[in-house]
Amino acid sequence: MRVVVLGAGVIGVNTAWQLLQRGHEVTLVDRQDEAAQETSFGNAAQISVSYCEPWANREAPLKALKWLFNPEGPLKFRPQLDPEQWRWGLQFLGQCNDAAFERNVAQLVALGSYSHAALKEIVAETGMTFNRLTRGIAHYYTDARAFDEAGTAAELMRRHGVNRRVVDRDELLRIEPALRAFGERIVGGTYTDSDESGDCRVFTQQLAALCEARGMRALMGHDIERLYTEGGELSGVRVRSRHTGQAEELKADAYVVACGSYTTALLRQVGVRVPIYPGKGYSATLRLLRPEAA
Repeated sequence: MRVVVLGAGVIGVNTAWQLLQRGHEVTLVDRQDEAAQETSFGNAAQISVSYCEPWANREAPLKALKWLFNPEGPLKFRPQLDPEQWRWGLQFLGQCNDAAFERNVAQLVALGSYSHAALKEIVAETGMTFNRLTRGIAHYYTDARAFDEAGTAAELMRRHGVNRRVVDRDELLRIEPALRAFGERIVGGTYTDSDESGDCRVFTQQLAALCEARGMRALMGHDIERLYTEGGELSGVRVRSRHTGQAEELKADAYVVACGSYTTALLRQVGVRVPIYPGKGYSATLRLLRPEAA
């Protein structure tokens, strides 16, 4: 089967890899010249099943309202005359109840566990290295109330089969000695030894190279201009090279759209609505002055 995958981030490239593994013919399209140049370029590096609680819960609306008026709050929201923004917001509010929360937790844990297992299979088969560390993930808390809430979240994860432990300050400092200079302010933490970390960009680019080595056609530096339908089904994609200006219409038996927040506008062309809206996050990469102490 011929498959066109739109988007060369971590999701699109992994999809291409799995399709190639199953014997399909794959074409990968992205507007950037390399894989993982947008959302997958920089993130928190966590490969974490244990911290997958949904944002939508019964406390979320009140918390969000308070954060909007707090200059130090973790949430900033800029209302716009954008129907998609308000549609997403209403759908989010519709999930802010206990029944939906429990259902969503179970689904996210199942998806995260499957994803983690798939990652391990890829690493075992390819031997890829992407700054991967398998030492677990720890979170520390300097606020007693936040620490208590973390304990509740950890108990929730354990009910769903994820071993996220609550640890006191002394155990946390044994797990991560680099926190000792900050230790007096720490009230406790949580730790999951099965979690990992790694560089998403490096992983995605290495996997994209392996996909090309297995015969994948990579149309990098190509804008996706239009989706075509026929008989109510997607029938083609028109792309155009950013370098030569040459357009090409791609035909396939199946199409995968993995374009992150751009997926919404792209699929709107063919009358498909998906509950995706962009959010902005920040991450920092810091150089260790004393790696031996970490």
